[in-house]
Amino acid sequence: MPEIQRPVKTRGFYVRMKLSNGGQRHTRNSAKQFCYRYSKWILWFSISLYFLSSFFNKPSPSFSRTILRHSAASRVLIEESYYNSTSSLRFPMNGMKVYVYDLPPEYNAAWLSDRRCSRHLFAAEVAIHRALSSSEFRTLNPLDADFFFVPVYVSCNFSKVNGFPAIGHARALMAAAVRHVSERFPFWNRSGGADHVFVASHDFGSCFHTMEDAAAAEGVPEFLKNSIVLQTFGVEDKHPCQNVEHVVIPPYVSPESVRTTLEKTALNGRRDIFAFFRGKMEVHPKNVSGRYYSKRVRTMIWQRYGGDRRFYLRRRRFAGYQSEIVRSKFCLCPLGWAPWSPRLVESVALGCVPVIIADGIRLPFPAAVPWAEISLTVAERDVGRLGKVLDHVAATNLTVIQRNLRDPEVRKALMFNDPMVKGDATWQVLVALSAKLDRSHKRLSSE
Repeated sequence: MPEIQRPVKTRGFYVRMKLSNGGQRHTRNSAKQFCYRYSKWILWFSISLYFLSSFFNKPSPSFSRTILRHSAASRVLIEESYYNSTSSLRFPMNGMKVYVYDLPPEYNAAWLSDRRCSRHLFAAEVAIHRALSSSEFRTLNPLDADFFFVPVYVSCNFSKVNGFPAIGHARALMAAAVRHVSERFPFWNRSGGADHVFVASHDFGSCFHTMEDAAAAEGVPEFLKNSIVLQTFGVEDKHPCQNVEHVVIPPYVSPESVRTTLEKTALNGRRDIFAFFRGKMEVHPKNVSGRYYSKRVRTMIWQRYGGDRRFYLRRRRFAGYQSEIVRSKFCLCPLGWAPWSPRLVESVALGCVPVIIADGIRLPFPAAVPWAEISLTVAERDVGRLGKVLDHVAATNLTVIQRNLRDPEVRKALMFNDPMVKGDATWQVLVALSAKLDRSHKRLSSE
């Protein structure tokens, strides 16, 4: 709107009277002229006041962010301040966009013939692909993309003999996928794969091996070292399987299974089990070429607390074991071959305090999940004191921890939903990627 100028002395704004001594007629005319001019001035003033009042009181979106100022420069500063404060609402993740490669089915869809592929603890590779494919952050135009998601499923093929994921094919399958996108699209070669994203949701992540010493010896494949890997494996110390740009993600737990369990048993219901664990607890731990399963931790738990009535320990599989978690106060989450466990997610989702027994583990999404406020950490060497530790917590701050666990936003951050829900695990992955936009070739080339 044009700037309002200060009134100047013109006929419409002031009256000059000059009374003559020459007679009453002139006086009457002068008086009539004065009244006319005075009424005109009053009318102008009233109209001006009305429009000014409407101007400042009009409920316009622009005036919620712009304040009238004497200079255009100050108006610009105010408007920029407003847009910066609301840009996260109008452009979430800094306007980040992800292109999802449409790969031939042998890289992903063909594996789904095994129904476990989309349900087991490694199924984050499937869940993230599905969530991104229907996400508002997906772009169908690769020229608009900040990141390129390469959907390769490497954990779907299970050995029928021992139950371990047979991922010996993983490196070759990943390498073939990289050749496919690099030969058919220009985007891998222009950045060297720096803006390309993969998932490695099994034991030792980007090393693509289920045994730590072999994984560490082989390391991250050379063709993948410049990319971003979303992996369940994470430790605080330096490790060969972390020698790549990566994001630690939670293992997959079915949101439907959690909802079904909570429909039967309320989150704040009676918890009559003090400490719970169901899973492998070998009387004599497996020794695979000198490597002991769980570093003997699970064996020590069984030997020390198997006869303790406060500890509900079971070595056999049970399909409905989530019904036991939702009845428990403490859920033991000891390491297996790798430090992470799906029990971490199940415990949080079902309101059972996770007791993490895995030295040096790095937990997923610490900015969204306040792990120190919802879990306990017990050193592997202190398993013999586990009972005393849990007794102390039960007598002091168990109620506070349980209340923190009931925060729905905390539970949501660890669950992969389809479609994606704001704040869930796939959303947290995108938050982590938005912090790596310095790897976006699109943005680097526009600077």
